[in-house]
Amino acid sequence: KQWYQRRVRGFIGLGNMGGHMAKNLVKAGKDVVVYDVNEVSVEDLQSSGAGAAATPSELAARSDVIITMVPSSPHVQEVFSGDEGVLKSLKPGSLCIDSSTIDPAVSKEIDGAVRSVGAHFYDAPVSGGVVAAENGALTFMVGGETDRFTEVKSYLDHMGANIIHCGPNGNGLVVKLCNNMMLAISMIGAAETLNMGIKMGMERKLLSEILGKSTARCWSIDTYNPVPGVMEGVPASRDYSGGFGATLMLKDLGLAQLMADASDSPIVLGKMAKQIYDDLCKQDEFAPKDFGVIFKKLSEQ
Repeated sequence: KQWYQRRVRGFIGLGNMGGHMAKNLVKAGKDVVVYDVNEVSVEDLQSSGAGAAATPSELAARSDVIITMVPSSPHVQEVFSGDEGVLKSLKPGSLCIDSSTIDPAVSKEIDGAVRSVGAHFYDAPVSGGVVAAENGALTFMVGGETDRFTEVKSYLDHMGANIIHCGPNGNGLVVKLCNNMMLAISMIGAAETLNMGIKMGMERKLLSEILGKSTARCWSIDTYNPVPGVMEGVPASRDYSGGFGATLMLKDLGLAQLMADASDSPIVLGKMAKQIYDDLCKQDEFAPKDFGVIFKKLSEQ
C-alpha cells in the first residue's frame, strides 16, 4: 500500500507532552524532523537523534507525515496557515495528524484547507498526562475518514497504548473535551475531599489509599494525586511543575462550554469548574502550575 512508503515524520510542538511523544518516535527508529519556537526543546530532540527544521513550512517540505501538538486553536491556525506555515509547502498525499486540544470547528477548518491541497487531516487529541507521554502509553482519540485510520494508527502506536477511532473529523476533540471537563470536575472534588480529610486529622497517604480503594476512586486520587508527599513522579511531588497547566485546563473548559452551548447541553458543574479555574489562573503563583495546584490553593484558605 502507498502508506508503507512514507518515511519521514515531522513533529511540531515539543512541550511537556510533545517532547516525549517525539522522542518515542525517535526511539522507535523513525526518521524524525522537529520544529518548535523554543530552541532548547529542539536541541534536546536533536541530541536524541532528530533532525530540525527552521519553520513549519520547511518541515512540511521534508516530511511525509506531520504530527502537531501545540497549546491552542490560534497556535494550530498559525502553524498551518501562517506566513511560514505547513500549508505553504504541504505535499499532495501527505498525512497531517493534529494532537492539540482545540475547538472542533477550527479543526474542521484546517481539515478543509489541508484537503484543498490534496493531503489528509486527522484530529487525534490525547489523554494520559506527561507520564503516559513519556512511557508511550497515551490514549489517542482520532477523528477522520475511516479508510486511512489503519495508517494513522501505525504512527500513533509508537506513542500510545490505546488508539481509538471516534468517527469523522472533530469527533476526537469532542471526546477529549468531554474527558477534560470531567477531569476538571473530579480534580476539584478530589482536592476538596483530600483537603477536608487532612484538616480533620487524617494522614494524607492513608486517606488517599482508602479513597483509592473505595467508591470515590478516580484518576485524580490513585494516579495523579494532587497532595504533595503522597505520590512520586507526579507534579504535586515537585511543586506542581510540569504536567498539565492550569491555564490549559481553563482553555479546555472554555471549549467545553462552547460545545455545551452549541448542543444545548446543561453543564452546571462544568461551568462551576470553569469559574474555579478562572479564579485560580488570575493568581500569578498558581497560573503557571499543573492543574492539581487547586489543592494548594484550597489548603491555604
